Amino acid sequence: MTESTISLTTFRPEHLDGALRLSRQANWPHRLEDWQLALGLSTGLVALDADTTTVLGTVLMTPYKQDLATINMVIVDEAARGRGLGRQLMEAAIALAGSRTLRLVATSEGLPLYQKLGFCRTGTIVQHQGPVVRVMPPANVRPAEPRDIREIIELDRSAYGADREDLLRTLAKAGRLAVLDNGRSVAGFAALRAFGRGEVIGPVVAANADDAQSLLAYFMAGREGRFVRVDTAEASRLGPWLIDKGLVRVDEGIAMQRPATVRSAGTSPTTFALASQAFG
Repeated sequence: MTESTISLTTFRPEHLDGALRLSRQANWPHRLEDWQLALGLSTGLVALDADTTTVLGTVLMTPYKQDLATINMVIVDEAARGRGLGRQLMEAAIALAGSRTLRLVATSEGLPLYQKLGFCRTGTIVQHQGPVVRVMPPANVRPAEPRDIREIIELDRSAYGADREDLLRTLAKAGRLAVLDNGRSVAGFAALRAFGRGEVIGPVVAANADDAQSLLAYFMAGREGRFVRVDTAEASRLGPWLIDKGLVRVDEGIAMQRPATVRSAGTSPTTFALASQAFG
């Protein structure tokens, strides 16, 4: 394998097995089904060894309409590192995104590259996971119904700053949605789906930490001993509550944006759990 034999091409379903090999090499928990869901919502590229058609790198760009996109699943084969392949994949993904604002969650190792490409730090994402202890179900959360989807989409748009309708409709089919019902309207929501070693809860959108805990508790209730993952913004201050429910803090990432234009928090709901982290 030489640098001249490596080429970038559109990420297609036939590349999924190679992508799964890379994520396993990186000790990521993703199943083939998790890659399929991410690719179904995204467009991306793979780096291929022209001699063997081996997948040596991946990147996905997940667009949310025309305003914003996330960069996910950036992996380079251990044998191909140190050749600038990660930068090539990122530059190609940025080009795919066009004029959209871009967000990603970086590791400390990837931080220097992303900074060189114009990304700025906006916060910290913390990952909690583990077998759930016994949790009492909340009284103010119920399963989402088809009539709730429009309110869910609007709440998410207000919290996230972009229209993630395609993602939310996909999560409703691939998993389950629940809503916090205040008797007049939908005041928050959460999603649950199978992922990796067990299940992941996210996104979670709520007006405050107490409401977020109710939404999380709804999906934790009845799952005693089952493996669950939740990714949250560190600023949400949900860490101690999650640890109390059996989900230990295992990792953290650096939330970044390009260009660095951060929404004012205002009185909007807060995104406590980021769906983009369910990909990467």
